[in-house]
Amino acid sequence: MTASLSDRLSAYAAVAADHGLDAIALVPGPNFTRALGHSFMSHERPFVLVIPARGPAAALVPNLELQSWDLVGFDGAIFDWRDQDGYDAAFAQLLAHLNITSLGVEGQVMRVFVHHALLRAQADLRIEDAERAISALRMIKTPQDIAAMLEAIAISERALTHTLERVRLGQTEKEIEQMLIQSLFAEGADDLAFPPIVAAGDGSARPHAHARHDYRVKAGDALLLDFGARKNGFAADITRTVFLDHVTDEGRAVYETVLAANMRGLEITRAGVTAHEIDDAVTGVLEASPFAVRIRTKTGHGLGREVHEAPYIMRGNHMSLPAGTVYTNEPGLYQIDNFGVRIEDDVLITEEGYTTLTSFPKELTVLKC
Repeated sequence: MTASLSDRLSAYAAVAADHGLDAIALVPGPNFTRALGHSFMSHERPFVLVIPARGPAAALVPNLELQSWDLVGFDGAIFDWRDQDGYDAAFAQLLAHLNITSLGVEGQVMRVFVHHALLRAQADLRIEDAERAISALRMIKTPQDIAAMLEAIAISERALTHTLERVRLGQTEKEIEQMLIQSLFAEGADDLAFPPIVAAGDGSARPHAHARHDYRVKAGDALLLDFGARKNGFAADITRTVFLDHVTDEGRAVYETVLAANMRGLEITRAGVTAHEIDDAVTGVLEASPFAVRIRTKTGHGLGREVHEAPYIMRGNHMSLPAGTVYTNEPGLYQIDNFGVRIEDDVLITEEGYTTLTSFPKELTVLKC
């Protein structure tokens, strides 16, 4: 059953109370969408939802968004403003109505001009970065969240199947990228989760490579595809690396090492494990191999409304991961001017252990293309 607007807002009110803040402010982005059940654009017009620790929420809404705002079912005070008049008066009215002295904000999302507008309206307002506590509410996924993610993943895996069937030697990375994008939308994606990474040969050694117009794939290349569909507001994030025509002994050894690291991460995943423990286990496999100098990244990150969100799966992050967390298990090895391999799954932590939401095969694949 989907939580009501009142229930969703009360969760943010509890964050404010738990952190000794009078209120929490949200701006358009993943937390805003989660709270309201509707998505709004982030643009040059400030748009702010304020949820007090006690009492009803209030909102500052651009006048041109009022009709869309009506769909939210919000029953708190609304302070709208028009482009012709500017927004300073609306901020002053909002803060006078709320009568607060401290406010928690999304430090990674709220833009500087909104921060300044709040302080112009109330110079003594204490503004604190509450990003971690606010975003933590998204870490435990609901059944509806998981269903949306599974749909995004299924779309992505079908698109990957269709794309790999069409890869041919001599195609450019950019041509393969375009086939992948077209397949994602043909399979039902609402949007791309992020611009895909399609990299072959020495390009695959760059973890965040951009597809090249002038590189044509050749026999023996590693071809790395890191991509995902977005569906119903949620993202998939999948990486598979294949070899074209044949694989060298080195390529096979590197691939099997990365696969062993990926599987080791799954073996220790369970409710209560820490992000540090997962990364330590995964990275430990890579470090014990002959390819340790090729380690360039942490194990992964949380996944949901954003492609990168809490928790970050890295050594030093001793956050205990509860059931309902989804993270990416994506070890990789990369040698500059040679090739790279990454294998990435989307993993749901359960009380009993884990469920791998991705199902695309992981065994070493050589495309006869």
